[in-house]
Amino acid sequence: MKKIALSALFIASIMAAPAVAKDPTAPKAATSAKAGTVYKVQPQLSTLGWVGKKVTGQHNGTMQFKSGEVEVKGNQIVGGTFVVDMNSLKVTDITDADTNGKLVGHLRADDFFGIEKNPTSTFKITKVTPIKGAAADANNATVTGNLTIKGITKPISFPAKIGVKNGVAAASGTATIDRTQFDIKYGSKSFFESIGDKAIDNDFTLSFNVIAKQ
Repeated sequence: MKKIALSALFIASIMAAPAVAKDPTAPKAATSAKAGTVYKVQPQLSTLGWVGKKVTGQHNGTMQFKSGEVEVKGNQIVGGTFVVDMNSLKVTDITDADTNGKLVGHLRADDFFGIEKNPTSTFKITKVTPIKGAAADANNATVTGNLTIKGITKPISFPAKIGVKNGVAAASGTATIDRTQFDIKYGSKSFFESIGDKAIDNDFTLSFNVIAKQ
């Protein structure tokens, strides 16, 4: 918990700078007009949380980034690729070890993420669009890209707060994912109409804080 709190404070300091503003004190990276500067994602400083809801409640947990790169031009994030270690999936809201283990086991199974066959998921940014007039403490960009889960790739978009300062790039936000697009249909009313109060929402959310350095 302390580690996450420290990461959040670190991210907040980066976010204080406008996403498109140029910091005269930032180190000048070697870059060409065509290619941006590559920043390496720091998994130990980054966090990824998930929430899945159902008729009778919800569950939440965490995963870890395995690796990634962020492309920066000037003081703007313009691209990136992120790899998530699916084997790191945890459930954090269930304290009973046996019940927790059963849910983790089900999430790892082919009904859900099929982790044995698909040990990583990826997201590749295709476009970053600034949000005009965004407040200093609000999301300032719309991120669009291709998400791959279980070997299936679909486009998604979500708002985020991004910033680059002094050789550090940061991004935070929450993305809403329709799991059925990735062949995760278990408990979905869209496919099992008579499931009643055992139904699980099609959408789940991923909340992220990403730190990348030169």
